[in-house]
Amino acid sequence: MNILVVGANGAIGQAVVEAFCEQYSSSVVYAVSRSHYTGAKRKQVVPVQLDTVNETAITNWLSACKAKGTAFTHAVIATGVLHDDNVTPEKRLEDVSAEAMQHYFQVNTIGPSLWVKLLVGHLAQGGSTVSVLSARVGSISDNRLGGWYGYRASKAALNMFVKTASVEYARRAKHTSLICYHPGTVDSSLSKPFQRNVKPEKLFTPAYTAAQLLAVIDQANTSESPYFIDWAGKSIPW
Repeated sequence: MNILVVGANGAIGQAVVEAFCEQYSSSVVYAVSRSHYTGAKRKQVVPVQLDTVNETAITNWLSACKAKGTAFTHAVIATGVLHDDNVTPEKRLEDVSAEAMQHYFQVNTIGPSLWVKLLVGHLAQGGSTVSVLSARVGSISDNRLGGWYGYRASKAALNMFVKTASVEYARRAKHTSLICYHPGTVDSSLSKPFQRNVKPEKLFTPAYTAAQLLAVIDQANTSESPYFIDWAGKSIPW
């Protein structure tokens, strides 16, 4: 079994790599990241360094995999940004900027969407899954608090892309389930500035949310694809 984890250097990405290694001990896990992979060294992990939002780089790498007969049973796109040196979540309309919106969409929407696009011909025929990290705040119908314009919009756009792609996947990759996964609030650098209002029992370790993702993946059924689902296995309104 071949497994792909994109964004493997992030807290969730590293935990997902570890979880797959534990659950599928005979699998090969390709850990893709923009920088040198710093996760735990395991014989079954193949570190891959490439620009995860560069379509040409992704295409070339996937083509090389296909030439070797490598098809992926599970793919998890674990990239995303809430805040960094370039952006911080907006509290009001006046905080919105074109530059921040572009950054949010580049990381949260365009990159994962490219992987969903390009993976369609590289998935195992016997049943496979493609999961992207979404967020409950990306639900349009569940938005009652406002704020976080760029993050919300970029995740909502990702959800729409996956839901739209599922129509084509149903024809071209009938064996594949598409999953938009809300990991909850995870104790990571992404959520660090926003943890003080989170109840301790609702602040999850990366290992826990990775294990919950694998449980969702194990139960995925193509007849119910696409999923917008949380760490507890509960559906979220699109």
